[in-house]
Amino acid sequence: MENKKCPFFGICGGCKFDFTSPDYRREKLSSLPRIDFTDNPIWGNVGARRRGDFAFVDGHFGLYKPQSKDIVDITNCPNMVPEINDALKYIAKLPWHGAGSVLITKCENGIDVGVTSDVPYFGTDFRGSIEKLPPQIIRFTWNDTIIRKYTDPEIRFNDRIIKYPPYAFLQPTTETEQTLRDLVVKYIDGAGRVADLFCGLGNFTFATNATGFDIVGNGITRDLFKKPLTSSNLNQYDAIIMDPPRAGAEKQSKEIAKYNVKRVVYVSCNPTTFIRDKKILEIGGYKMTTAIPVDQFVGSAHWEIFSVFEK
Repeated sequence: MENKKCPFFGICGGCKFDFTSPDYRREKLSSLPRIDFTDNPIWGNVGARRRGDFAFVDGHFGLYKPQSKDIVDITNCPNMVPEINDALKYIAKLPWHGAGSVLITKCENGIDVGVTSDVPYFGTDFRGSIEKLPPQIIRFTWNDTIIRKYTDPEIRFNDRIIKYPPYAFLQPTTETEQTLRDLVVKYIDGAGRVADLFCGLGNFTFATNATGFDIVGNGITRDLFKKPLTSSNLNQYDAIIMDPPRAGAEKQSKEIAKYNVKRVVYVSCNPTTFIRDKKILEIGGYKMTTAIPVDQFVGSAHWEIFSVFEK
């Protein structure tokens, strides 16, 4: 019988597979999408998650039970970095009212907490408790209201320091973030002008000296779902990077397929939308020359896919 060391596996709905099991990799491979991968999977590390999506309901804080709105009280998750677990023991004790989600992120200079709730307000007891949190929790935001801020949270992309906006997207671990960045740099090497689409805060942008485009991020503000770059916009670039949200890049892929940019590096967090966009690019004359699965979301059934298309 397998020795499951995670005390919450099967109790909370945070993980599909027990990452402490000796059979974890074999089990995780069973969820690998049917794509012609060119390389073996890159495996993430346990206990490296620098951000966690938690929840609160009627005074309980933790993670949802599987297929339920009931909460499993959690103050220490073996998949999180120690800094988050240290903060959890304080955050879990707050006088939570109503229901909502809590995004906890380890930044370079402390812990950032962002609450999203249909309740637009918080009581004086909650504010008072926030003021008593230890100083390593440097910012606490409720919807659009910053309740407490010691300093602006910061993140680092190699030698570049960026201010971290509340609720902004980050790769879940610094290790896989660096792995993906190294892969992007490797396959973009030698390109002249580069466009980084859905660039976020600039994980790939700065490392490739690219022009960044995003809905919300560190590049040119542009809703690429409603207003994708057209072939006339793209003809000035030698290579394209895309790292879209889970919805993928359907409209943008259709525009890219019309153009003869030599190389497209596509980083996807959703195999379903990736397969859809892959077909669009291939119909447009592209060939997928590289495809690598990355176990970025350790314990889950999700895979990150790094890919390269060439025409």
